[in-house]
Amino acid sequence: MVNQIYTADVLVVGGGTGGTAAAIQAARRGAKTILVSEFSWLGGMLTSAGVSAPDGNELEAFQTGLWGAFLQELRQRQPGGLDNSWVSFFSYNPRIGAEIFADWVQELPNLHWISGEVPIEVFRQGDCITGVRFADFAVTAKIILDGTELGDLLALGEIPYRWGWELQSEWGEPSAPVGFNSLTERYPVQAPTYVVIMQDFGEAMSTTGVATAPEIPPAPNYNPSQFTGAWDGYGAETFLNYGRLPNGLFMMNWPICGNDYGEGVERLIESDVSRGEFIQESRSHSQNFAHFIQNQLGRRYGLAEKVFPHTPTAFALHPYYRESRRLVGLTTVREQDILPIATGRVASIYEAIAVGNYANDHHYPGIEFPLQPKSIRWGGRWTGTPFTIPYSSLIPATTDGFLVCEKNLSVSHIANGATRLQPVVMGIGQAAGMAAAMCVELNCQPRDLPVRALQMALLEDNRSKAAIIPLFNLPPNHSDWLHWQLYYLNNPEAYPASGDCPCPSSSEYSDSTFGKGLIRESNCFQGIFYRLDQQEYRLTVTAPAAYQGQNWQLVTLRSHIDEQLRAYPHEQLITLCGHQNHFANWLLVEHLNGG
Repeated sequence: MVNQIYTADVLVVGGGTGGTAAAIQAARRGAKTILVSEFSWLGGMLTSAGVSAPDGNELEAFQTGLWGAFLQELRQRQPGGLDNSWVSFFSYNPRIGAEIFADWVQELPNLHWISGEVPIEVFRQGDCITGVRFADFAVTAKIILDGTELGDLLALGEIPYRWGWELQSEWGEPSAPVGFNSLTERYPVQAPTYVVIMQDFGEAMSTTGVATAPEIPPAPNYNPSQFTGAWDGYGAETFLNYGRLPNGLFMMNWPICGNDYGEGVERLIESDVSRGEFIQESRSHSQNFAHFIQNQLGRRYGLAEKVFPHTPTAFALHPYYRESRRLVGLTTVREQDILPIATGRVASIYEAIAVGNYANDHHYPGIEFPLQPKSIRWGGRWTGTPFTIPYSSLIPATTDGFLVCEKNLSVSHIANGATRLQPVVMGIGQAAGMAAAMCVELNCQPRDLPVRALQMALLEDNRSKAAIIPLFNLPPNHSDWLHWQLYYLNNPEAYPASGDCPCPSSSEYSDSTFGKGLIRESNCFQGIFYRLDQQEYRLTVTAPAAYQGQNWQLVTLRSHIDEQLRAYPHEQLITLCGHQNHFANWLLVEHLNGG
């Protein structure tokens, strides 16, 4: 029974990465916004799902919009810094991420957040979505956004969506299968992971050498053979450092004989009961993985304490879903749209409203699925070639009053492997929230909103300017940043295949508030520079004395440093400043000078 009806300009259902970004951006634009979330933490993949070592958009030029602002806040708030793991340049306690989003929401008087609720019914008038009913209240709004983890509003609103694989005959995607097979049948979508956080209790060991970590009991159906060989080829220490977080915590989100879980994954969209069964099984699977790790590596390692706001506190609030129902939109992002153009390092641009650069990556337990490569060496390590998300992929083909703002955009199953990452989804959410607010202002439907107006609003946002044209050598605080973003919007045929605009790289930061927070205090070192291969560099430290003789991999996220590293001669004496990541054994270079 509906006890209360709220009205708003914009309703966002789902408080995940995209939904949270959408609600914040819509409210900052001035729209009266309601955000309804299932969980008590906002941020989804970045927080409540526990994936607090995010992938993609790591290069300085791509740290823009709400994603860039989130990183700036993390740098200010996370004790011990973000250089903790080797899978990501930014690893943090998920509780800190949740606090950032909660603070952003609280500062907006026109944003009303309701937690602990899931949608039950979607209201329609003809082809227009008008509202959503929850357990004991309903919300009507001019524009409604689906930010749920699994695209639940698509099903409730009978909005056409896709689930599962498309064959090569659909769009000619080079990595798509020619016919349905045992893989497509067993895993219609990518496997989720129920993240569990473990903790190193080593420092609390007694003088007798007995660890204080409580024993992790096995869950039902424990089978150690499922996990045997999980860190073969890596070693236990490297395995643990994959997702290391500050203060002796470890994010367990491991794909090799690890805690990806995809058995009967179609149950996620069959019924509430079957979804609950799958979630419980995936959580038990992660508990068994943690039990296996403790048995193999010792009682020094146990379940983390006081991380998530429920009991037991080591388990995320919900699984990390890599794929959901996917909208049938005005356009669909296909594999061709995320792959680099011929002889280039970037994908083509079209109606761009968000940027991604992650390498396409699919998860099917026990199966290696080959994909067309879209990776490059840059800054001393591997990264992905950048691509863009078109606005029309957020708009239903036949339904009005509605936008998507999560992994549920109109994308193929193959391309979803690159569009599903946290920074990309955050950019999608920011664009969708901005679009929703502008539709309210202009009294128009999302399909009628001029794309250029939306692009300009994102580029000129007074709080979190967002890049929509990926350029490797254009950091967000560059004095010509807006000029070059607009130039390639107006002249897409001139967009360089190299991904570098002709402006000279600058190592100097402007005094604008947009650039603040990107600079961090660095430690300085001197040593011998070694070029092992193209885009593979090492430093043998000669000073300070405390580090003399140590060998570190050199990496950078800054374009002008990448240029310098590429030009330095082998065995040159150099002085550089940066941040050492002890667990990845690299030095993240932020300033570089000759010897």
